Amino acid sequence: MEANLSASAQKVQDALTALGFSMQVVELPASTRTALEAAQAVGCNVGQIVKSLIFKGRDSGRPLLILASGANRVDLEKAAAVVGDELDKADADFVRQHTGFAIGGVPPLGHTTALETLIDVDLLQYQEIWAAAGTPNAVFCLSPVDLQRVTGGRVVNIA
Repeated sequence: MEANLSASAQKVQDALTALGFSMQVVELPASTRTALEAAQAVGCNVGQIVKSLIFKGRDSGRPLLILASGANRVDLEKAAAVVGDELDKADADFVRQHTGFAIGGVPPLGHTTALETLIDVDLLQYQEIWAAAGTPNAVFCLSPVDLQRVTGGRVVNIA
């Protein structure tokens, strides 16, 4: 296990380990804050980047995690139809409150609160994908099947 991870990246590594997964979090010298930056940093297609987006239910106030392919823009009407609530983009305080992480490094797991999660069906076309790991330069590689396992998310068409 990587000994020199920042506290936030280590939190993600610990969550992966606790779930019995062997993926390794890495912190890179380059930024992985955006899907394009992440793809360039790890040398993959932008579609292989998992964007972790937090939305807030307009009526319920509940957080929703959408894990989208870096190549896609989320269709909020489709996502709202799946969860049965209109969705608003969450502000930075809401994101940190419910995930424990800042925007730009939100991972798909290890959150402060259990989050309902939707996974973009387009991620399933890749053998390996890359997700944020707690900081704007930390990532880990996994398969789409493992993404489903670590999040318990539902695979849906949301693009």
